[in-house]
Amino acid sequence: MTRNNRLTICQISDIHCGNARFIPDLLDRTIVEINDVDPNVVVVSGDLTDAGYREEFEQAAEYIGRIRCENIMVVPGNHDARNVGYIHFERLFGERHSVIDLDNVVLVGVDSSEPDLNDGQVGREHYDFITKTFSEAQDKLKIFIIHHHLIPLPGTGRERNIIFDAGDILERLTQAGVDLVLSGHKHVPHSWKLEQMLIVNAGTASTLRVRGNGRPCYNIIEIEDGRVTVFRKYPFKRQELAVSFNPRTQDYLRFDEKVGAGFTGQPGY
Repeated sequence: MTRNNRLTICQISDIHCGNARFIPDLLDRTIVEINDVDPNVVVVSGDLTDAGYREEFEQAAEYIGRIRCENIMVVPGNHDARNVGYIHFERLFGERHSVIDLDNVVLVGVDSSEPDLNDGQVGREHYDFITKTFSEAQDKLKIFIIHHHLIPLPGTGRERNIIFDAGDILERLTQAGVDLVLSGHKHVPHSWKLEQMLIVNAGTASTLRVRGNGRPCYNIIEIEDGRVTVFRKYPFKRQELAVSFNPRTQDYLRFDEKVGAGFTGQPGY
């Protein structure tokens, strides 16, 4: 791959295997759609399970094993850290902090969960790992993966959904020149632009644990000629353009601000 070639990333989050509102057909369909897209990278940004139990992790691993992609990054969420679930995560998915380093993009994933707590933090012991990995990436597109939010989301109540050390992490990410942050947690698809960085949150891909009129969805991210374009995809339905951003030129467009401005994405419902 070169920077001028297209890179496709599919991001799913909060699948919650074991939850009463988990819908297997939604996850089955999501996997079929992702395989049809044939992405370069698939990101699973936490909460694979509902309570961190062994059988929930094994069910999640079976689903993720059906994704046909050479590069899959999985980070744990707060639900995965319940009941010492992180030992099952490590057995089935490996380290809770990971790196995918491709020709023109580097992805760094970290564990922000705390045992049996909904709140999270990265922890200063991991700051050097994040800074060093991104500094070695030089002019590659830099993507940071975390389960919890770095910035609060609309309609989610108090700001308790952000990690405790969000300010420290944001400072290091901006200093490192990170272009894109992908997260999950509150099941609300949304995006923020902060300085020269795009922060994209995913909804839940396979449960009915949604807020208001929200619907289960996941993200398809196209990167071409330096431009990052995020589509929101609803299983069984069409996709809609969410946001388009060029980190180099700072050209930024949200779909709800200027509908259809030269793009081909269609409304999902």
